[in-house]
Amino acid sequence: MGPHPAVAAIRLAVRRVLQDVLADISSPSSPSSPSSPSPSSPSLSSPATPLAPAAPAAPPSPPAARGAETARAAARGVVPAPGGSPLLDAAADPRPLILVACSGGADSMALASALAFEAPKLGLRAGGITIDHGLQPGSDTRAAEVCERLRALRLDPVESIAVAVGRDGGPEAAARDARYGALDHAAERYGARAVLLGHTRDDQAETVLLGLARGSGTRSLSGMAVVSGEGGRYRRPFLHLDRQTARRACLAQSLPVWDDPHNADPAFTRSRVRHEALPMLEKALGKGVVEALARTAKLSRDDADALDAWAAEAEAVARAARPVPKDRATVPTRPPAPSHPTPRPTSAPPGARAAVRPTADAPAGGPSPAPPGAGASPAAGASPAPAAGSVGSLTRSRPSATAEPCDVIDSLDTAALRDLPAAVRRRVLRRVAIAAGSPAGSLFARHIEEVDRLITSWHGQRAINLPGRIEVLRQGGRLVIRQG
Repeated sequence: MGPHPAVAAIRLAVRRVLQDVLADISSPSSPSSPSSPSPSSPSLSSPATPLAPAAPAAPPSPPAARGAETARAAARGVVPAPGGSPLLDAAADPRPLILVACSGGADSMALASALAFEAPKLGLRAGGITIDHGLQPGSDTRAAEVCERLRALRLDPVESIAVAVGRDGGPEAAARDARYGALDHAAERYGARAVLLGHTRDDQAETVLLGLARGSGTRSLSGMAVVSGEGGRYRRPFLHLDRQTARRACLAQSLPVWDDPHNADPAFTRSRVRHEALPMLEKALGKGVVEALARTAKLSRDDADALDAWAAEAEAVARAARPVPKDRATVPTRPPAPSHPTPRPTSAPPGARAAVRPTADAPAGGPSPAPPGAGASPAAGASPAPAAGSVGSLTRSRPSATAEPCDVIDSLDTAALRDLPAAVRRRVLRRVAIAAGSPAGSLFARHIEEVDRLITSWHGQRAINLPGRIEVLRQGGRLVIRQG
């Protein structure tokens, strides 16, 4: 008799992901494959290939290296548990290592059990990491218990890592950032080829619903990717399996699980979505809402990937067309003072301003250059001074007669962008703004819409100030991105 259907389902899901990892390792073009193969590395083109004899262990890292590694970990809020191996010494076993992130819940325990079963059959090592967020009393004790369960599954290495959770972005986002920072650090120390995460189809549905409630775009609605992280580090084998399948697999294998009380706490947004919003939707719309949302995620991801690829090509074309020097941008400045004294007027007409030379990119059909004493042209270069006006949380720079040259970060040809579909053009603008230093988490749709108007509805607007002290203005037929 074969294994329980739920156990068979989770093992098959993990086996497929491990085979993908093996294919990536053996592919020369894969970012996760080594740049130069080691003589002691086994052949991974076929799981049936016998492993090469273990190479001698590398000499231990010097204390200075270990100290630097510990300092970098502390800077990221990562504190290895007492007794945890620093794992800077190379392991004698040459087989590639796969880690599982395990909280002790049903999803991750089922994943750990499947990894422990499948990895040796494919010539891989399997280890486990549990993260102690320190947010509940006795969290360190529970982390130690999870480590014991992972060792009982014959995972090696196993480590508990304590993290310091900050406050940026709210408790859920801060905990997530701390968790992924610790997992990244552990994967680098161990030299792991992949880290498996136990997110299920239910988690995917919740993520899509949260993105929909925020009014996010296609990329947010695409939910979590099967493969993500630097070099494809994170893998999610269970995104097509529901949460109950993982729980049944644990019951069938008599695996003890821990249910995190935070998952049922209505103080957390995801908990309310899980226990209130999704059940209400299923009650109103019938069964299948979770499956439909997960399917929406996959379709949205396919669309977003295609649009992002198109945007990358369009960005290269717009940047190459009629390039301008990227070192300094000429911003109108006050004319130099004459060498001989001139009489200074004792008074000036109310509201009079210094004349500012208009930019070369005057709007078609727009106002003519302002005469001396009139208001400055709105198309004039912007200074890093505080905004004169606002659009929501957006700001527009006030022209200044004393502005100094500003560092140009990038520039794009407006003609190359104008005829693109809006979905592609705005992706280009967002990519360029983030590359220039605008924080992705603070760059909202309304920011991109206002920058887009510099291309599609140009009538002499002033520069747009973006988060991260980035300015965008239109000048000489180009969209200039510079440091504010």
